[in-house]
Amino acid sequence: MIYSWQQRVSINIMMEVKEIMADLKAMGSDSIKKILLKHGVKEPFFGVKIEQLKTIQQKVKKDYQLAKDLYATGNADAMYLAGLIADDEKMTRDDLQTWVNQAVSNNIGEYTVPWVAAGSNYGYELACEWINDGKEYIAAAGWATLSNIVSLKPDDELDIKALKALLTRVEQTIHSAGNRVRYTMNGFIISLGSYIAALTDDAIATANKLGTIMIDKNGTACKVPAAADYIQKTIGRGKPVAKKKTVKC
Repeated sequence: MIYSWQQRVSINIMMEVKEIMADLKAMGSDSIKKILLKHGVKEPFFGVKIEQLKTIQQKVKKDYQLAKDLYATGNADAMYLAGLIADDEKMTRDDLQTWVNQAVSNNIGEYTVPWVAAGSNYGYELACEWINDGKEYIAAAGWATLSNIVSLKPDDELDIKALKALLTRVEQTIHSAGNRVRYTMNGFIISLGSYIAALTDDAIATANKLGTIMIDKNGTACKVPAAADYIQKTIGRGKPVAKKKTVKC
């Protein structure tokens, strides 16, 4: 049988996906899986350590189509890996909307999708839509995306006035928001205060007004950072905090 170029590419990608999924299964650990389940990762997944996912990332580097195909498996390990190898600038608006709709695990919705969205051409506009979504995991992804954008983009590429207005919105709504939205809103306050000098005082003042943010961590040892303290430690002696080169980790 003679295959077209497109068919040959598709067959090769499917072989890669099959091979990678086999590798992920072999790397899986029941003990890691139990920990991840407590942290809001949902089935199906194998329980692969992030450092093991990074060994695959180092081999693949960036691959737009492979990332999409791995994400489409619905396996949380593969979805996390997809975020690590995604070519963010090639991601379309529809790609990103599809990803956030499927991001029901906390690690995917609050890390993988926001990473990729922040590095795309549609991150800010989509984040502003997502924070208004009625689904908690999508709204949380929106706030996390905004936090990542703030930590990546130079200040002259950011709408400081709009971000300050969003800080006011956080102050007014955080205590009535869903659990994971409260968590990512708190991260947004920290990101604004740490990476935008013009908003540092506003972010600290907001954090002090809000006081302790109560978030259910499902019995895990993870602590919710106190935003004001975290910002003050980050900025140290008043030196500006350098923007990140990447948010993927």
